[in-house]
Amino acid sequence: MKILITKDYEDMSMQAFKIMKKVVTERPCATLGLATGSTPVGMYRLMAKDHAENGTSYKKIKTVNLDEYVGLDRSSGQSYISFMHDNLFDSIDIDHDNINIENGKAADRKAECERYNRLLESMQQDIQVLGIGSNGHIAFNEPGTPFGSVTHIVDLTESTIADNARFFNDPREVPKQAFTMGVKNIMNAKKILILASGSNKAKAVKGLVSGPVSEDLPASVLQLHPDCTLVCDEAAAALLEQVRD
Repeated sequence: MKILITKDYEDMSMQAFKIMKKVVTERPCATLGLATGSTPVGMYRLMAKDHAENGTSYKKIKTVNLDEYVGLDRSSGQSYISFMHDNLFDSIDIDHDNINIENGKAADRKAECERYNRLLESMQQDIQVLGIGSNGHIAFNEPGTPFGSVTHIVDLTESTIADNARFFNDPREVPKQAFTMGVKNIMNAKKILILASGSNKAKAVKGLVSGPVSEDLPASVLQLHPDCTLVCDEAAAALLEQVRD
């Protein structure tokens, strides 16, 4: 695992953007695995700024998102598809037919998981962006999720619901379930870019880098990926002093 420790969130976002831009420019038809949450927003803003100022094109790019809340879709302001449009898709020239995410309002949830797994089998991610939860989850793969898991529906833990409550006007509105790529889907990506910011992520980041590879901390499986880069700010890296030395 390659580790880049940056001064702050802005620098973390810039380093992540540079990695992403290299993929997009070297492979204009790449499949980008994207994530939601506050951590990648700075990178997305830089991608939009670069598109506006330098003309970097996403016309042939395809995307697959990690997850979506059960019960929410494009008509819901707090859905992840709405988040992606607000923070990236509406600011670049991507063909909206090339945007892929689970359908949070699918009538047949099992069939929707199967559909998304078939899609992922046909569209290997050239790069997969990840954040990391304070409990070490990646996507919505909570502690205890089997490493062999594929797209499925999860019951969100109280800590994850608490982490996401800041995006809702009323914490009671936070969905209790979500569709998510499984760990196996994530590990299938050619390259993984995992981002972490803030002191509340420090313990999870330590487990990601140097803890035992265990389903108790899903992110630890990334130690086994052949091309994984961690970009984190100093606060998130606070327990990684040995890495700097």
